Amino acid sequence: MTVQADVDLDLVLADIGTLVSCESPSDDLDAVARSADVLAELGERLLGAASERIVLDGRTHLRWRFGEPRVLLLGHHDTVWPLGSLRRHPFRIEDGVLRGPGCFDMKTGVVMALHAVAALPDRMGVSILITGDEELGSPSSRALIEQEAIGCTAALVLEAAADGGAVKIARKGVSLYRVHASGRAAHAGLEPERGINAAVEAAHLLLAVEELGDPVAGTTVTPTLVRAGSTTNTVPADAEFAVDVRVRTVAEQERVDAAIRAIPTRLPGSSVRVEGGPNRRPMERESSAGLFAQAVAIAERSELTPFEGVAVGGASDGNFTAGLGVPTLDGLGAVGGGAHADDEHVIVAMIPERIRLLRGLISAALAGERA
Repeated sequence: MTVQADVDLDLVLADIGTLVSCESPSDDLDAVARSADVLAELGERLLGAASERIVLDGRTHLRWRFGEPRVLLLGHHDTVWPLGSLRRHPFRIEDGVLRGPGCFDMKTGVVMALHAVAALPDRMGVSILITGDEELGSPSSRALIEQEAIGCTAALVLEAAADGGAVKIARKGVSLYRVHASGRAAHAGLEPERGINAAVEAAHLLLAVEELGDPVAGTTVTPTLVRAGSTTNTVPADAEFAVDVRVRTVAEQERVDAAIRAIPTRLPGSSVRVEGGPNRRPMERESSAGLFAQAVAIAERSELTPFEGVAVGGASDGNFTAGLGVPTLDGLGAVGGGAHADDEHVIVAMIPERIRLLRGLISAALAGERA
């Protein structure tokens, strides 16, 4: 199997510019819908096929399916950038570097996926799913992603590459919690002893939760948003805090989950309620090993720039596919940096290489080739 070398970079860059120039903050349903319109038009022009438009809870996702899916290409077209960001960070290319809001995370990867599939001599078995709510944790698209991945032999995720162009062979799993402490209100000046201070109870709980982290295992348990009380002269009857958990293994995710739910209260008469749980299972190295070996072999045969495989702390929709047991390789999109930051950028010279790598991986997966 050989990888075609022809990539029309000027056309790819023009298409990236078109998509980046249509702002699509995740929390703006109309903006995401407009972005889907632009993306649908790009895809139909390149693929010669209309997308399926799937709107769930007001959020717009697009899917191109060629026969029964065996290889899933996965991406998202929503971004963290608010409307008006283009005024400060317009799409531009200078000195071989492409810039603009969402260019790295991950509109370049989305365009690369369309161009890679468009160049395939046979697309049967390929599904392209581009969602519109990934930056929010994929609340409406998770079931759609999992449904599309079932039965596939490979999921190729077009999230941006890690530093130096490394692909992502493992991702931490994520659990999200909200811990509620309940007490009893009382006047803070007249009779505070009659109250049960939920803020104090929440402080005890917060410290106990934080201690569940395990640096050796790579597990972080981080209390984040905290709220308590209603007025400055009232013993708080209610308090709550959010918790962000990141783990490398399912076993650690289950350990932390059980431990958070079992933490006792300290103040007599107080109570605790825990909401939430695992949001994304870890993408463990075993899920990517075969595809990573395949990618390295393709890169060597095609004389592409060598790259490493790295584990990262952030999660993506690849966690969902890996959690189903579908072989998954992530970070196949743009090479650059600055995700979610003012210096977000893409290295133009690496775009053709990554398109060629993606073509090779798709073709190999469809042919049932092994590394």
